Amino acid sequence: MMEDVPTDASSAHAACAAFPYPPYATQTTSTTMGRAEQVPTTPGSSRPARTTRTAGTAARYDCDVLIVGGGIVGLSTAYAITRAAPGTRVLVLEKEDGPARHQTGRNSGVIHSGIYYRPGSLKARFAVQGAAEMVKFCAEHGIAHDVTGKLIVATEREELPRLHALIQRGRQHGIPVRELGPAQIAEREPHVRGLAAIHVGTTGVCDFGAVTRQLAQLAQDGGAVVRYGAQVTAVDRRPGMGVAVRVSGTAQPGTARTAPATGPADSADSANPADPANSTPPVGTSVVRARAMVNCAGLHCDRVAQLTGDAPPARIVPFRGEYFELAREREQLVRGLVYPVPDPAFPFLGVHLTRGVEGGVHVGPNAVPALALEGYDWRTVRPRELASVLAHPGTWRVARRHWRYGAGELHRSLSKRAFTKAVRRLLPEITESDLIPSPAGVRAQAVLHDGTLIDDFLITEGQHAVHVLNAPSPAATASLPIGREVAARALDALGATVR
Repeated sequence: MMEDVPTDASSAHAACAAFPYPPYATQTTSTTMGRAEQVPTTPGSSRPARTTRTAGTAARYDCDVLIVGGGIVGLSTAYAITRAAPGTRVLVLEKEDGPARHQTGRNSGVIHSGIYYRPGSLKARFAVQGAAEMVKFCAEHGIAHDVTGKLIVATEREELPRLHALIQRGRQHGIPVRELGPAQIAEREPHVRGLAAIHVGTTGVCDFGAVTRQLAQLAQDGGAVVRYGAQVTAVDRRPGMGVAVRVSGTAQPGTARTAPATGPADSADSANPADPANSTPPVGTSVVRARAMVNCAGLHCDRVAQLTGDAPPARIVPFRGEYFELAREREQLVRGLVYPVPDPAFPFLGVHLTRGVEGGVHVGPNAVPALALEGYDWRTVRPRELASVLAHPGTWRVARRHWRYGAGELHRSLSKRAFTKAVRRLLPEITESDLIPSPAGVRAQAVLHDGTLIDDFLITEGQHAVHVLNAPSPAATASLPIGREVAARALDALGATVR
């Protein structure tokens, strides 16, 4: 949580003022980060290591690139930097005690095909490319996955034009799409009702928690340091020099701590790649000095951007996605993945049915306002975070514009009977007793001041900083190409600092 974190640049500067920033202190953050002269090569590559700093620069900075956030995008970025520029000192700070604790580890685990997204958008390009790369990555590293394909089902006549539009969009993206009638739907999903459907062949499922842990291991193998239990509380940026970041947490700088995996996308038998021997007792506050910073803070990304002194064009409004799972004796009702036809006015895909890699069937999510950035249930209320969200003019404009849709989502959140009724549109045999509550997720949805829900990935740049300001679904699917994109921008930012 970031309840006590200053949210403006002047407060952040004051918070760092007690620490030696100019000139940079000569100590390094850790022995690992101090190996500045040892330049590794990329595993499997004959490309020579790229030198990005002098010995004097290494003494002034604790790292070259500081990444805030240990979800799948942050760790993919770290991995991409170690491959693109071997020898670049990368430090990842994650406030939780392990990776993938929020959006990455609390979702349906679906590898999205990219069929929904507007041609030319980052979502379309990165999802189509990322889906193929994610399947390959999982296969190479022995991570549970399955390319099942999925059905997008129209249950009402007014949905048919939108279904046909998706067919055309899929063909534009080069995605294998097949049109199905009621009889063909029944062949694939005997218990699903629909007037028409399309089968999307490249959709699948995987364990994104395990993917994230593997990315952390690969980044560490490439020389990066991943530090868990490390929360950024202030940022002081100096033009031409870089950033100094105040960190509070429970891990010594440069260490990786272990923690049990949690969340529906985490595999119970997947070990955290960090060495348990690196676990450390609680420590106080430290300062990390970097030539460039990458903000992959997810639900907190707009606040981290503000700490840096940049004015984000949008603010994060948290939407909780609530899930159920089918009772074990009813799991045979769903063979694979079944989605409704989405409403193009919203970036949400609607309540869908997902058979995961472990065999269980998830039902959901809906989309309701969360009362805290990490508000995974109605009982979690954080007044300061809620006040910040409500102070954003875009929040009220979204509410006024889409109040009818929002009222329906709230009703389905508060009434299991209403939620079940919505599921019955696709799966008529379902009953309330078939649905068992499952852990919820929270979507970090960027909203412009005019109330527009941003429906594409949003990556911005400031001096010595790159900010990932909107990366909800399908960011996990697209994480490998997103990581390369952010890494390229971060490496460009290194050229703006004094060598």
